[in-house]
Formats: sequence, C-alpha cells, structure tokens
Amino acid sequence: MLNILWDFDGTLFDTYKAFTNVMHEVLNGSVPPEEIFLELKKSFTHATAFFQLSDDQIIEFKQKERAISPEKKQPFPFVEDVLKQSNLNVIMTHKPREEVHTILNYFGWNHYFQEIVAGDDGFPRKPDPTSYCYLHDKYNLDLAVGDRVLDIVPAKEIGLHTCLFQNEAVGADFYLDTYEDFYQKIKIK
Repeated sequence: MLNILWDFDGTLFDTYKAFTNVMHEVLNGSVPPEEIFLELKKSFTHATAFFQLSDDQIIEFKQKERAISPEKKQPFPFVEDVLKQSNLNVIMTHKPREEVHTILNYFGWNHYFQEIVAGDDGFPRKPDPTSYCYLHDKYNLDLAVGDRVLDIVPAKEIGLHTCLFQNEAVGADFYLDTYEDFYQKIKIK
C-alpha cells in the first residue's frame, strides 16, 4: 500500500494527443504533429518558445485546449487499478484546478485523490520542490509518478522513489510502459 504523488497530463490522463492537435491547428499545420508532440512532452513553455508562438497564439491554444471535451482526454489503461490499490493518492500539476476537476468529475475519479496541488495554487513550477515538500510533509509519500524528468527531479531532491511513465530518460528508480505492470515492477521496501 503506497502513498503516491501523481503528475496529471501524460501520466494519469492521455492528454498530449489533444494538446498536439490543438498546437498543430494553432501553427496552421506548418509543423508535423510528431515534432509538436516531442516538444510538448518537454514542457508547454518549452514548446511555445521552440515554435516561437506569439502571445495571441498562446491564448488561442489555451482557449482551444480548454474547450476540448474530457472524452478526448482518456485515462491511461489500468491506472485506475493502481489508484484503487494504493493507500493514498495526491496530484501535483501545472494544470489549472478547474480543468483538473472537470476531467476528474467526468470520469468520476475525484474520490481517489486526497489532495490536488494545481497550477493556480501559487506554488513555484516544477522542478522546484516546494509543492512536493508540502505534499510529502502532509502525507508521508513513498513514490512520485510522472511522464517527464521534470516530474521526478523534485521527488528525487526530497528523497522520494520515482517512476517515469512511458519515458526511458535516465534518473528514475522505476520505469513503466503500462500500468498493468505497476505492482510487478514497483517494489519499495
């Protein structure tokens, strides 16, 4: 029974396909979706700088992304099984709280999470560990799960075990391609 800190986008929910499609549209189809996806996986801020989006384009992206139905932002297969079996789950995301709740409400998942630290809560952005420290001090966490190195750096800094999901970058304690393998691969003493 683990106390788990989760990232949201790309970790619990498969949102990057929707993000990629919106940015492809904002860029008028001038950049291949595969390239957009790779840059978005680094971070939204990185992608906007990399593709030199104007302030108007960033606003357009955010408006279009918010308008996408939660139906297009499905949870990853088997992640609900992990949520059910863990002792406690918390979320730390840069996504605004209202958007997180919209998606969680759509899937009926609010009850799985003890607390959510969202992008509009005033904490410094990852990889700053302040939000992770807050959650760890309050809930005595065991593991942080994310899809980017940015998600595990603060966890490592405060002594948590780390897991990268669908990412083989160096630095994590555990790696998963599917949550079906979670309890076979994640062994914390």
